[in-house]
Amino acid sequence: MAKVSKNAKVAQRAANVGSGRDFVKVIKSIKDPSTGKYTFKEQIIHKDKVKDFFEQNK
Repeated sequence: MAKVSKNAKVAQRAANVGSGRDFVKVIKSIKDPSTGKYTFKEQIIHKDKVKDFFEQNK
């Protein structure tokens, strides 16, 4: 196999910006006040918006 230069790897990472690696799956447990049971809200969101997701509806 041919050797890959360090600059080629940097260029490849720059080309992958906006790929699926920027998204994460988050799961939030929500307790029902009347029954006391928990439900879970799952969502796939951008990693920069994780904090906003968990602060929502506190």
